[in-house]
Amino acid sequence: MSISTTLDAANGVAERTTDWLATPLLFAFRWYVAWQFLKSGWLKVSNWDSTLYLFQEEYHVPLLSPQMAAVAGTTGELVFPVLLIIGLLTRFAALGLSAVNVLAVISYSHVLFSEGFEAAIGQHYLWGTLLLVVLVFGPGRWSLDGGRSQAVGRGQ
Repeated sequence: MSISTTLDAANGVAERTTDWLATPLLFAFRWYVAWQFLKSGWLKVSNWDSTLYLFQEEYHVPLLSPQMAAVAGTTGELVFPVLLIIGLLTRFAALGLSAVNVLAVISYSHVLFSEGFEAAIGQHYLWGTLLLVVLVFGPGRWSLDGGRSQAVGRGQ
């Protein structure tokens, strides 16, 4: 048996052994990121006056008025996570939430990139990475999208 054949066989065993992890891992990624943004969106809705104040004075969203930025950001933080959780239009939801995440970093960069805020910017990097994984690999089987894909594959 050649080294190449042995390596291929070992890689095949590793792939079959870990394949079952993909669906629960994607599910956990979707839920974790969605929960973080849902909490933020809910907080914004719960105290709209403070939200408007922050968008007027603290967050610097390019191209949008503070009021429009507050509405758009809050809507994104509430709608995209729900889609992500149930796994419906998952890749679009991951892309939309990625945009919300990037805009949050841009609009608050004067603070996030300051000394002492490494953990805060690290959270945005983590969320972005998890969203990228979902965007590239899809939602997994534990999702409405995954269920539809399986039904289509069976001809239903």
